[in-house]
Amino acid sequence: MRPYEMMLVLQPDLEEEVADALLERLSGVITGEGGTLDNIDKWGKRRLAYEVNGFTEGFYVVIDFQAEPATASELERIVKIANGVIRHLLIRKDED
Repeated sequence: MRPYEMMLVLQPDLEEEVADALLERLSGVITGEGGTLDNIDKWGKRRLAYEVNGFTEGFYVVIDFQAEPATASELERIVKIANGVIRHLLIRKDED
């Protein structure tokens, strides 16, 4: 397994239940495929550096996990089609 970090910028007006449901779905994909979820860090609402899709603010969430490359690809596929996600970034962390 490889360590990954995914940052999500969610719509600032997204209801908390919808955001939590999305995070639960992503967590379920990670653990269902045999990966481990290290941390979900909710940064809260922050101002964006520039306007994205009409939004000047976004709700930031960082997810640290370990999984196989196929699981990371599946997560990225889900995030691309999920409603409420303004931007996302998935990186593979260096193995120390």
